[in-house]
Amino acid sequence: MSEMIINTAKIARQVVLQQVQVIPEELLDVQPAGFNNTIRWNVGHIIYWMEKYSTLSFGSPSAIPDSYGTLFNSGTKPSDWTFAPPSQKELIEMLTAQLSRLSELTPEILGEKLSTPYAMGPFQFSTAGELINFALIHEAIHLGTISSQLKVLLSDQ
Repeated sequence: MSEMIINTAKIARQVVLQQVQVIPEELLDVQPAGFNNTIRWNVGHIIYWMEKYSTLSFGSPSAIPDSYGTLFNSGTKPSDWTFAPPSQKELIEMLTAQLSRLSELTPEILGEKLSTPYAMGPFQFSTAGELINFALIHEAIHLGTISSQLKVLLSDQ
């Protein structure tokens, strides 16, 4: 099962990368009607939370700038930003770096117990694999949002 999680993680991230690479940069910061955030925010949010889940799962230090928390944590929004967000190029580099780290995962490491179970609302995750599997669901949700936002923005042109 853990090998399937790793393969799915790599495929999901490759799909996100393919999508983000073809989005015109001028659309990244347009907030379509009916959406709470922008494409840039959703991409950064994916990066931020994958990093948080990885750090919790594997105890490794974060490889993203601290500013990502200020910009992309849950509850943040572009209208509150007081400094420039990362460029599309930087976001793509971060997505790619995380893909490389996902490629280094082993089934054994996913089976390891977290030092402290991670609770999120009514859900609790006890192993690295459970948490990374949830991260994939989270990533897919935001990929769907990005795709929907892009469709709306392209139809408005």
